Amino acid sequence: MKMFAIFLLLCACTTAQDMKSCPMHKDHQADLEKRGDEGMGFPHDKTTHHFRLYSDGGAIEVTANDSTDDINIKAIRVHLTHVATMFSQDNFSMPMFIHDQVPLGVDVMKEQQNQISYSFEPMPSGARVRIKTHSAEALEAVHDFLRFQIEDHHTGDSTTTSSL
Repeated sequence: MKMFAIFLLLCACTTAQDMKSCPMHKDHQADLEKRGDEGMGFPHDKTTHHFRLYSDGGAIEVTANDSTDDINIKAIRVHLTHVATMFSQDNFSMPMFIHDQVPLGVDVMKEQQNQISYSFEPMPSGARVRIKTHSAEALEAVHDFLRFQIEDHHTGDSTTTSSL
């Protein structure tokens, strides 16, 4: 009976139009934030994440909420330098750890590794990882990956393509 109740709860989550209406949403979000803080090396509540979709790829941006917070700005830059390097080496273990699943797009991004470039770019209060490709298949995967991030992190970022 207990297993049936868990099954119904999981079904409610997968069919919920709005993830916030899912009874397990708070637990998922808390676990995501805990793993994120551990994996990234800085607290999510002192930083802001944005995921951008561009016509040639996209970007992962992180900034410190306080522009004088040198400790977290440095941690953001170290982390995103590491992310750009890992992704360039076809290593997506960090987002898989943070999200506790393989994010959408990762499988194709791995297959299309030679068609995608990842570069670190400092920003005034943080940094970004710029993702670029000229391959239509890789571009779709990158956009799927970034949309997954937007939804799971609840950033409110646009899920449509824009220009840089």
